[in-house]
Amino acid sequence: QVQLVESGGGLVQPGGSLTLSCAASGSIFSISAMGWYRQAPGKQRDLVARITSDGNTNYADSVKGRFTISRDNAKNTVYLQMNSLKPEDTAVYYCVLNLKRFSLSNFRDYWGQGTQVTVSS
Repeated sequence: QVQLVESGGGLVQPGGSLTLSCAASGSIFSISAMGWYRQAPGKQRDLVARITSDGNTNYADSVKGRFTISRDNAKNTVYLQMNSLKPEDTAVYYCVLNLKRFSLSNFRDYWGQGTQVTVSS
């Protein structure tokens, strides 16, 4: 079993900041890439940011310069620091970890339960 627990969402005013966390626990042998997606009502789920095992990152154009993704491999945790938040950032944010549970298993994606971020005055 692998569990992903997200935290850090909430209500924030435009221009404010939030930091999301996603911690994985359970039977984990190795984690490759980690990422964050978001889904606004009536829209598809889109990639926000992604970080590889060696620290390379990529971001959606809409969040470049405002969001920062990072990871703590010792804690099996990925973070998303969100600054200068805008109303259009309002969505449910999901973490995804590409991991293998055992040495002989394949890598596959595991998703968090989602956390709501609302940017509103």
